[in-house]
Amino acid sequence: MELILPKPNLAARSVILNIAGFAFIYFMPALSHLTALPLYYLEPMRLMIILGLVHTNRTNTVLLGLSLPAFSFLISSHPAILKASLISIELLANAFLFFWLAGKMKNLFAGAAISIFLSKVLYYSLKGLMIYSGVMDASLIATPLAIQLVVTVLLSLYIWKFMPSVREDRR
Repeated sequence: MELILPKPNLAARSVILNIAGFAFIYFMPALSHLTALPLYYLEPMRLMIILGLVHTNRTNTVLLGLSLPAFSFLISSHPAILKASLISIELLANAFLFFWLAGKMKNLFAGAAISIFLSKVLYYSLKGLMIYSGVMDASLIATPLAIQLVVTVLLSLYIWKFMPSVREDRR
């Protein structure tokens, strides 16, 4: 006889993911310092958005996109408020583009990769405009493009692999 375990409640998954996301962001500077590795290259906020897309719902994913950059700024003053705002715009664009593309495309990997790519184009366009206008003093690209490509592929593979298995209980 097969043992059937109940699926975790969507609200419980959202709460667990949000707590894990905030803890991950909170400890990211310490983890980077302890390991002497630039773990922020792995795009922890985008990772949390992707986990939200796959394991929770649209509302929670949007909440993460709005709150993670603000939380990071409030606890560590990093990134600076303008960059935190740009990151939030990028994360929200990533989520909304994915929702839209997932409805249009049969291939979730392609939808995920395109949504990440287009959200990065938006982010770098806005950041470049701010740098060019003198509002922001920063380098345009801080994370090497090769690392961004690898992270994009890995996150897109995660969506492709796990999204269909949890789609049926999403609202």
